[in-house]
Amino acid sequence: MRVLVTGASGFLGSHVAEQLVQQGHGVVALVRRSSNTRFLASLRGVELVYGAVEDAESVRRAVVDTEGVDAIVHSAGLVKARDEAEFFRVNVEGTRNMLEAAKAAPSVKRFVFVSSLAAIGPSPDGRPVAPDARPSPVTRYGRSKLEAERLVLAEKDALPVIVLRPPMIYGPRDQESFAFFQSVSRRFLPMLGDGRNTLSVIYATDAAAACIRALERDTPSGRAYFIDDGRVYVWRDMLADVEAALGARAFVRVGVPFSLMRGAALASEGLGRLTGKAVMLTRDKLNELAAPHWVCDSSEARRELGFRPEVGWAEGTRRAVAWYREHGWL
Repeated sequence: MRVLVTGASGFLGSHVAEQLVQQGHGVVALVRRSSNTRFLASLRGVELVYGAVEDAESVRRAVVDTEGVDAIVHSAGLVKARDEAEFFRVNVEGTRNMLEAAKAAPSVKRFVFVSSLAAIGPSPDGRPVAPDARPSPVTRYGRSKLEAERLVLAEKDALPVIVLRPPMIYGPRDQESFAFFQSVSRRFLPMLGDGRNTLSVIYATDAAAACIRALERDTPSGRAYFIDDGRVYVWRDMLADVEAALGARAFVRVGVPFSLMRGAALASEGLGRLTGKAVMLTRDKLNELAAPHWVCDSSEARRELGFRPEVGWAEGTRRAVAWYREHGWL
C-alpha cells in the first residue's frame, strides 16, 4: 500500500510514517519546505512532496499527480494559532482541499482523518464521552476540528472515510506534552485546583497504530471513533508517575488558581502579538483547562477496528523520559 501522510514531519504523523515503513508500505509525505525532515529522511521508502494542506494546488500535486496513492492519513493541523481564522484556514479549508483531491484520484481507497476529543468537548459528568455524544467544543481549536469532521463525514458516500478522535497524545518527539516533563524535572509540579481533574490519554505509537488499523480494516465509511489507552487517569496521579519516571520529586507543589492562569494567558497573548507567533496559553485555551473531565470511550474502536493499545501512562512516561534524555531534551 502507498499512503499519503499529511503532518508527517510533525509529532503523530512521523509515528504513522515510521510504522507504515516498518510494515513494508510506501509513504508519500506532504511537508512544507520549512519543515524539519531529518527524521523522515532516515526512513527508507518515504517520498517527500513539498506543499501545505491550505494550498489546494500543492495538495492536488501530492494526491492526484503522485502515482499510485492508495490511501490518505490526514493528521496535519494546527493546535495553536494566532486567531480563529487561522485555525479554520488550516484545519478546515486544508481538510476540504485534501478531500477534493482524494475524490479526484481514483486510486485512493481510504481516507483517515485525525480529529480530536476537543471536537466533541469535555465530559459534563465525568463519564467517558461516547462517539455519538452531542458535540460541544469549548475552544477555537475544537470548533475547527468539529467543522473539519463534518466535511469529512459528509463525503462518506463519495469516499471511504474514517474519523479518529484521540485525547492528549504524548511520547517521543512531542514538544507540547514535553513541557510537563520539563517542569517536573525542574522540581516544579503544576496543578490546576486540587489536581483531581481526569483525563484520557494515548501513547504516540498506539495512536499511530490506530491510524493504520483504520486504513486496513474494512469498516463502513463514515464511522468516527475515540482512541485512548482504555483508562481514566487523575491528573495528580499522572504527575506522580512523571516524577517516578524522572526519578525526581518536585520541591514546589502548587495548585494554580485560574485567576493567576488568566493573567498568565493575557501575558502570553501579548507576547504572541509582539512576536507575530501563535502561543499555546491563551484565554481561549483556559476554556479547555477549566473543564475537569476530558475522558472518552474507545470501546467501539477496539471492537470494530481491532484496536489494541499496548502502552499505559506509567510505562509511556518511562519511555518518553528515556527518549527525551537520549536526545538531549532533558
